[in-house]
Amino acid sequence: EFFAEDGSEVLLPFGGPRGRGALRRDPPIVRDLYVSLEDLFHGCTKKIKISRRVMNEDGQTSTIRDKILTIDVQPGWKRGTRITFEKEGDQGPNVIPADITFVVQEKIHPRFKRIDNNLLYVATIPLSKALTGCTLDVWTLDGRLLNIPINDIVDPKYYKMVPGEGMPLAQDPQHKGDLYIYFDIIFPKRLSPEVKTLLRSILQP
Repeated sequence: EFFAEDGSEVLLPFGGPRGRGALRRDPPIVRDLYVSLEDLFHGCTKKIKISRRVMNEDGQTSTIRDKILTIDVQPGWKRGTRITFEKEGDQGPNVIPADITFVVQEKIHPRFKRIDNNLLYVATIPLSKALTGCTLDVWTLDGRLLNIPINDIVDPKYYKMVPGEGMPLAQDPQHKGDLYIYFDIIFPKRLSPEVKTLLRSILQP
């Protein structure tokens, strides 16, 4: 059976003993490979152990043996990227072993959402800062702290684009997509009559 190096993913075994008959090829085995945004940003190496049936020298009997498959995740890979290991499935009499294909899936990230090569970030700010401006602190996937000034009035449809702070481009990792910051504005739950009167006098045209 499949399992990730950290033991977090357990997948189904490939199958049981093979019967005799005409030479046939087993259908491809497709499994998801869940990767964090940090690993897709930097690139990493994933080692996955599989257990598969291997024919013995007599050509008739088989043994279950483990094998390590290595995947070099490249910076900028996207969800749906496919990595195929040819003929790494179960062996058997009159059987061409199946190919094993891993399909990259992105793990949910606590701060960012990825759209193509761009990153989306939602900042929560109070109404006072939405109206008067503020500076946002945003930690990037590579551990840098961005200080982003917001000098515009932030309305519910407003967003801020920070160029070059998105995901690396797979074809050119030196270049990156952009970071889009959207805002969740916290309105006060109640206002005193005096404050309402003051705000009315300030905000009414």
